[in-house]
Amino acid sequence: MRRKRLKHVGLAVLLMLGSWTAAGTVPAAAADEAPASAGLLRAMQQDFGLTRAEAERRLAAEEHAAGLEPVARRAAGDAYGGSWFDAGRGRLTVAVTSGASAATTRAVAATGAEVRTVEHSARQLDAAKARLDRAGAPAGVAGWHVDPAANSVVVEVVAGERADNDVRAFLDKARAAGPVTVRSVPEAPGTFAAGTVGGDPYYTGNVRCSIGFSVHGGFVTAGHCGGAGAGVRGWDGSYVGTFQGSSFPENDYAWVSVGSGWWTVPVVLGWGTVSDQLVRGSAEAPIGASICRSGSTTHWHCGTVLAKNETVNYSQGAVRQMTKTSVCAEPGDSGGSFISGDQAQGVTSGGWGNCSSGGETWFQPVNEILNRYGLTLHTA
Repeated sequence: MRRKRLKHVGLAVLLMLGSWTAAGTVPAAAADEAPASAGLLRAMQQDFGLTRAEAERRLAAEEHAAGLEPVARRAAGDAYGGSWFDAGRGRLTVAVTSGASAATTRAVAATGAEVRTVEHSARQLDAAKARLDRAGAPAGVAGWHVDPAANSVVVEVVAGERADNDVRAFLDKARAAGPVTVRSVPEAPGTFAAGTVGGDPYYTGNVRCSIGFSVHGGFVTAGHCGGAGAGVRGWDGSYVGTFQGSSFPENDYAWVSVGSGWWTVPVVLGWGTVSDQLVRGSAEAPIGASICRSGSTTHWHCGTVLAKNETVNYSQGAVRQMTKTSVCAEPGDSGGSFISGDQAQGVTSGGWGNCSSGGETWFQPVNEILNRYGLTLHTA
């Protein structure tokens, strides 16, 4: 049954879509494929309005920026004010505080990064955000994050809720905590779990979600999809394994052990939009970089990284240290893979909007999940 299924869906995404005929092997065609596959380049051309050559240059520039960021951060030291990828210039921009020495500024510039002078350090902005994390937010506040380009903490308020007394009181606390910018968003964020329907899901109870990334011994996914001890069924209804750890809210991550003839493979499904993508690592993409998501409802979509370390205020409670993207998602996509090139980024948590009218989606960074549970990413 599983072999027949794979004829229709192509290379399986992790475990959700079944097994290959030889355990632990990857088809040669997939193993030989470069990260910037023709399908990925077509997706970037469609979603970003780029030519093929522009998409290739952007991917190369983003890969360079991801490697450059930790070097530039070390060079900036205490003067570090954050960093982001400037897609227009194809370069990493690093902010340093106005009090930085000339030697520090030169050291950052020597790494090849663009340098911008700002008032507040990343440490000061993170401290201001941490004070908001402890404040407790009303439902009219969608979330908050540090925006290094704006050099402030951005608080997002649901449109039409700005005049709410509780929202106004929270904004007063926010302004007292540090530099704050207030922005409006169309609607409140929500998680992307769904009731049981047909398709290519995994199931726990009557909830359908999507697998994130394969790890040795199982896979990682979203915490709101199931609690520790819950059993998991695959797309064909067969038993896959059990949630071994799960956290939601505060966090939104979980991992599921695998057995009963299922095993792990380092692949993210492209759903026919792009070639199935091999996972080769988990180097973190900078703000401004392109990123794509795979999920069992809306399949493959791309966008950009908008913010990091954002606190998202779901109705079930706040979730911290999230990354925000311009990628759309819908119910059933929860737990699915966010990937940049061939580097795993995180698992889909929630957002607002849909893939018809657009929206924004958050993910829980994969490296945090691996560290929390002592897991090892399965890579090609």
